[in-house]
Amino acid sequence: VQLQASGGGLVQAGGSLRLSCAASGHTFSSHAMGWFRQAPGKEREFVATINWRGTNTYYADSVKGRFTISRDNAKNTVYLQMNSLKPEDTAVYYCAEDRAAYAISLHTSQSSYDYWGQGTLVTVSS
Repeated sequence: VQLQASGGGLVQAGGSLRLSCAASGHTFSSHAMGWFRQAPGKEREFVATINWRGTNTYYADSVKGRFTISRDNAKNTVYLQMNSLKPEDTAVYYCAEDRAAYAISLHTSQSSYDYWGQGTLVTVSS
């Protein structure tokens, strides 16, 4: 499995960006996907996750109501729509594939994810 994240860039506070993560391999449609981020000088943290069918999502409190995770299994792609961006959203954003196939629960721990993309940088200016 290979994950390729894209869509990062420089945006002003209050603006929007949509990140994409394209997956290769045959496991995408049966696994939950997650987005994580790592700000400069900080540890990587959970942002959002979506189940394998795309019917259930979960968000970090810091992004709830502003970010939306979605997926298109036909395109092997997961998205993160980010609205009302704040300077504190500045980070490298990573997509990841959950280890468990057809999982019932959504996971926020990085240890539950086996495959990771290379990251895409989002910079929000004030």
